[in-house]
Amino acid sequence: MSEYAKPDVLVSTDWVAEHLNDPTVRIIESNEDALLYPSGHIPGAVEVDWTSDLNDQLVRDYIGKEGFEALASRIGITPETTVVFYGDKSNWWATYALWVFQLFGHSNAKIMNGGRKKWEDEGRELTRDIPSYDATSYSAPERDDSKVRAFRDQVLAHVKAGGQLVDVRSNAEYTGEKLHMEGYPQEGAIRGGHIPGAANIPWSTAANADGTFKSVDELKKIYLEDNNINPDNEVIAYCRIGERSSHTWFVLSYLLGLENVKNYDGSWTEWGNSVGVPIEK
Repeated sequence: MSEYAKPDVLVSTDWVAEHLNDPTVRIIESNEDALLYPSGHIPGAVEVDWTSDLNDQLVRDYIGKEGFEALASRIGITPETTVVFYGDKSNWWATYALWVFQLFGHSNAKIMNGGRKKWEDEGRELTRDIPSYDATSYSAPERDDSKVRAFRDQVLAHVKAGGQLVDVRSNAEYTGEKLHMEGYPQEGAIRGGHIPGAANIPWSTAANADGTFKSVDELKKIYLEDNNINPDNEVIAYCRIGERSSHTWFVLSYLLGLENVKNYDGSWTEWGNSVGVPIEK
């Protein structure tokens, strides 16, 4: 993994197995499927649920400073703790959780390459035991959305300026044929289509069949060569609610080393329902 721009952000399943009892490391599972963690997880891993733990329950937004401090304290971490995320869907939700942690400056965060699938495919131990850690008194800064998060009006200005956009959804969603992926309820937006000028680079093109990330040469070909992404200019990625685009944000930011990448988490559920914004099909 040394080929990547920031290789320290990825760890192998071997590394995780070697650090299961390391008090300076906390393994965190984040999934789309809420039944996976209780059915069996990496020994010592805690669960961070994207809906109940990371999102405000009354406002469509992320938790604030106090909410993050409460979450971090509950799972027994400090700002110095190395947090290692993994999960289902080739680490969609793991990269999503890592992205939210970046809003609060917890930069000592990594992804287990291959996620839950690779751990299971290798026949490694899973347990149903729920770990218990002493609570900490985590002190977080105020949430900073400016570096890695984009909002609707910023995206609209970006479109008008001819900026780079990456729509990471399926081609059927991009063209407006579908409002969600195949096999999911087709709901969440009034209109189908994509943000004008966006390149369609489905998130899954960055992942191998075993859930690991593709090589740096393959990623450069996908993003920089085949789709002409200029690494020197700002890039905004989006999907339907921001989870798939967090995977692409991770790839562009950490594996390819682009310095100015933002995730538009409002994504198509906001854009496709907004009054006065343009779309393409």
